Amino acid sequence: MSTEAEPTGAVPAGAVPAGAVPAGAVPAGAVPAGAVPAGAVPAGVVSAGVVPAEADAPGFELPLRLLLGFRVLIDELHAELARQGHPGLRPMHGFVFQAIGPGGTTAAGLGRRLGISKQAAGKTIDALEQLGYVERGPDPADARRKVVRLTGRAIDALERSARIFDDLRARWAEVIGAERLRAIEADLRKVTPSDAFRLDAPGWFARSLAGGE
Repeated sequence: MSTEAEPTGAVPAGAVPAGAVPAGAVPAGAVPAGAVPAGAVPAGVVSAGVVPAEADAPGFELPLRLLLGFRVLIDELHAELARQGHPGLRPMHGFVFQAIGPGGTTAAGLGRRLGISKQAAGKTIDALEQLGYVERGPDPADARRKVVRLTGRAIDALERSARIFDDLRARWAEVIGAERLRAIEADLRKVTPSDAFRLDAPGWFARSLAGGE
């Protein structure tokens, strides 16, 4: 009985697979429009407003600003991907591409890596297969299983995404300064886990919206 190899060297959609991941990555709509993680904003708070530079911002503004920064980068990434020939990709798809990896995976394996059900993973595979980004084939090690692999079109999207993310980072550096941007990145590494590319973000969001744990 074969054991499924975890993907290595997967290229993020520009950093998250085309899209994260997250051309898609998360799956279509890694962050549903208007969705905010439960508890991010205290009850009764509608907007953070403007906080003087010398004052400490309210605690809930930090996650919202981080989420907004992610949203801005991912929206700009997908707008450019659409201009470059990949209009059908969604934020979730980037996570999916990374989870499939260069060696391929099964629908069940994809679901585990993304933190979603096998059925949801199967529907995502169907959609990406119709768009030409993945293909199904027999598993050489187990004829009973079907393996999902990335196509050349998916690899092209990932490579374009990487270049677009580099361009977006350069734009941010022009606005806030290259040294300040490097300092922000270094500080974020101090307060976040070392495994930067968490592929289970789609499932995490879905569980949060559904009220699960």
